[in-house]
Amino acid sequence: MHTLVTGGAGFIGSHLVELLLSEGHSVHVIDDLSTGRAANIAGLRDHPKFEFNQADIVTWEGLWAAARSAERVYHLAAVVGVRRVLDDPIGVLATNIAGTERLLRAVSAGGRRPRMMLASTSEVYGFNPNAAQAETDQLTFVAGNWARWSYAVTKLADEHLGNAYARERRLPIAIPRFFNMVGPRQRGRYGMVLPNFVRQAVRGLPITVYGDGNQTRSFCDVRDGVRMIAEVTESSLGPGEVVNLGNDQEISINHLAELVRRRADSSSTIIHRSYADGYGEHFDDVIRRRPDLTRLKSMIDFAPRWTLTGTIDNLIARERKGDATRAFPIDARVASED
Repeated sequence: MHTLVTGGAGFIGSHLVELLLSEGHSVHVIDDLSTGRAANIAGLRDHPKFEFNQADIVTWEGLWAAARSAERVYHLAAVVGVRRVLDDPIGVLATNIAGTERLLRAVSAGGRRPRMMLASTSEVYGFNPNAAQAETDQLTFVAGNWARWSYAVTKLADEHLGNAYARERRLPIAIPRFFNMVGPRQRGRYGMVLPNFVRQAVRGLPITVYGDGNQTRSFCDVRDGVRMIAEVTESSLGPGEVVNLGNDQEISINHLAELVRRRADSSSTIIHRSYADGYGEHFDDVIRRRPDLTRLKSMIDFAPRWTLTGTIDNLIARERKGDATRAFPIDARVASED
C-alpha cells in the first residue's frame, strides 16, 4: 500500500514511517525539517520503498501529485513544542491551519478518497476540570495568555476542517487526540519534559521542574502510539470523529522527576523554577491530563507493550550510549508490493 506521511522526519512521524516500512508498505515522507530531523530518517534513505521530499506543505507545488497517488495519508506536520509556540505564535497559527487545509484540498481533488489520519492533541481540552478527559467533554480555555493556547487552537481548527471535509467531501478521516507521547528521538529543546529529565539525570545536572510539580500527565511510549495510530486509521471510527489516543496511567511531574533520578541512579538534585523563569512569561499550565480511553478500547484491541518505567530505562540506556538506532526492524531488501 502506498502511504503519504507529512511530518515524517519528526519524533512521532519517523517512528510511524519505520512501522509502515516494516509492514511492507511504501512510504512517501514530506517534511521541511524545521522541527523534524534528517537524522531520524537517515537510515531509511536507501530503502526501496522510501521516498523523501524536504518541503513545506503550505507552499510545495508537488503536494497535489503526492496526495493523488496515496492510498493512506497520515498528517503529522505541525509546529510543536511549548517554546516554539510561545516564541512564534504567528508561525504556529499560519502553518498548522493553512497546511492542514491545503492537504485536505489536495486529497479531495485527487479523487481517490484515501483513508486519512489528522493528528490532534490533548491540548484542545484546555482547562477541562475532569479527572479524565473524554471526547464528549466541553473544551475550556481561559481568557488572556494568547500565545499559550496558539497550538491548541490550531489543532481544534484542524479537527473542524477534518470533520467538514469528511462530511462534505466524504473523505474517511480519523482524528486522534494524542496524549503526551514519549520515547526515542524526542528532544527537550522545545520544552518536552521527559528527555530533559533523562539528560539531566544521566549527566548529574539538576533536574528542573517548572511550577510546583503537582501537575499530572499520562505518558505513552511512541512505539505503542504509532501502532495505535495505524489501527485507528483502519478502524470503524466515524468519518471526522475524534478519539483519545495514549496511555491512561497518570503520574505527577514531581514523581516523574524522582522516578527518572532513581532509575538512572543519579546524584542529581531536583529543583523547582517558575514558569516565567523557564518560558520568559506567565504560563497557564493544566493541572491534570489523563485520557478517558473508553472510545479507543471499543474500536481497537490494543494493549501497550511499554510501561513508563520501561520507557525511562530505555531512554537512560540510549542517552548513555548515544544510541539512535531504529525502533522497528526493517529489511531493506523487501521489495514486494501489497
